[in-house]
Amino acid sequence: MHEMGIVIHLAKTLDQIAVEHHVTRLGSVTLSVGEVSGIVTDLFQDAWRYFSNKNPLLAGSELKLEVIPAITYCDNCHKTYETVKYGRTCPHCGSGETWLVQGNECIIKEIEAETAPDPSGADQEV
Repeated sequence: MHEMGIVIHLAKTLDQIAVEHHVTRLGSVTLSVGEVSGIVTDLFQDAWRYFSNKNPLLAGSELKLEVIPAITYCDNCHKTYETVKYGRTCPHCGSGETWLVQGNECIIKEIEAETAPDPSGADQEV
């Protein structure tokens, strides 16, 4: 289950962001996850729940997942189409000269957090 490894990497990234922005507690984290990223969202949620209980910053936080649809572009006819429905063969012209435009990414979209006052006096936005 590689979802646990991704959650651990995500937690490390969130820990770094927390230090940089004086975050004391996370309320929620919203991830945009590509439809063909290979992440099984149910397993990812389970891994988040398990790991968040072991990380004080993540304890009690909510993970929100938004799916980014997979879209493929055809170099032959210059059209896009739904990747999952049609695969690598363009449904418009039958070409195999295609490439994935979006749908395999995993992006931190939003973090809801509580912050401590910045000791330097500058306002921080997370």
